[in-house]
Amino acid sequence: MKIEHIAMYVNDLESARDFFVKYFGAESNNCYHNLKTGFRSYFLSFDDGTRLEIMNKSKMIDIAKDIDRTGYIHIAFSLGSAEKVDQLTARLKSDGYEVISGPRTTGDGYYESCIIGLEGNQIELTV
Repeated sequence: MKIEHIAMYVNDLESARDFFVKYFGAESNNCYHNLKTGFRSYFLSFDDGTRLEIMNKSKMIDIAKDIDRTGYIHIAFSLGSAEKVDQLTARLKSDGYEVISGPRTTGDGYYESCIIGLEGNQIELTV
C-alpha cells in the first residue's frame, strides 16, 4: 500500500503552485476548474512519483495554523543530503520565509529544518 496523494486547500492557488515548482522542483498539470462549484486544483508531481494536490474554492474558512495543534501538522521533503537541507533552508530564509528550527540533527537522528511556508503551513526539509 502507498499513499496516492496528499491534498491541501490554499487561498492563492497560483502562488502555491509556483512555490512548490520553484523550491521543490514540482511538475504541475493543467488547472482543473469546475465551473459549477468554483473548485479549482492542480496536481503537483515530484521526482519519486509523490503527488500533492493543491485546491481552492470560492468559499473557504481560513483558520489560524497553530503549530501545537492536533491533526496534520507538516509536509516533509527528503532532499537527499545535509548540504541540500542547508542550502534550501538558507534560500527560503533569504526569500523571507520563517525558519522555526534547524538545520540540526534531532534527538532521534534526523537532520532537518522546519520553515513556515506558503500561507502559514509548516514544511520540514530533511535528508
